[in-house]
Amino acid sequence: MSETEPAAFVDLTDLPLIVAGALQPINVASLCTPDSPQHPPRILILYGSLRKESYSRLSAEEGSRVLIALGCDVQFYDPTGLGLPDDPTANPDKVQELRDLVMWSEGMVWSSPERHGAMTGVMKTQIDHIPLSPIGGIRPTQGKTLAVMQVCGGSQSFNTVNQLRILGRWMRMLTIPNQSSVPAAYNKFENGRMIAGSHYDRIVDVMEELVRFTIMTRGRPALTDRYSERVETLEQVNKRVSKL
Repeated sequence: MSETEPAAFVDLTDLPLIVAGALQPINVASLCTPDSPQHPPRILILYGSLRKESYSRLSAEEGSRVLIALGCDVQFYDPTGLGLPDDPTANPDKVQELRDLVMWSEGMVWSSPERHGAMTGVMKTQIDHIPLSPIGGIRPTQGKTLAVMQVCGGSQSFNTVNQLRILGRWMRMLTIPNQSSVPAAYNKFENGRMIAGSHYDRIVDVMEELVRFTIMTRGRPALTDRYSERVETLEQVNKRVSKL
């Protein structure tokens, strides 16, 4: 996608599992008005594992290939070395990198393993480093789109995506209806790529839906404009939120 024109076709070079002709270019004109932003949708991907062979990252990488094919500008954040919130040994450069990427993004993908029936600490730590209070007068996540994904070591579960949805709501994000949960992830990949099947197809569905919702909602601050914030000063907001 150029700065002004939607992609005329979907490049399947790096998408060998996609059925030719089934993944259609996004019809931008049908989703937004002429005065809406026309640049490629900016999507940030967070994943919740530091393992060398991280299935949550591999799943997110499969999603990123679809996003790129649909004309998105995609960035990953590597959580290695981030450190815990409020820990004086946390890496300030990693924290700033994360916050800069969040500010840059118009939509996000959160992909986490399920460990002990919940999202990982790595995933939650990244989200905890993203402030609710405004940065330069702008809330980093408010009104932005979100897609949630999880991978399971055994049978399929939805605990983690449900938790991620709660966090997305808390961060004032617009979480799309679709989601991905990959059971027994260890046998869904070969040589770093996902094998064909319904779980791959669902990831494609999720990414396609995320692009559509991002195009429809970005650049529309009125969607999340709140009366309570219009009567509350910026100083009052920072004082209230900084105590959380």
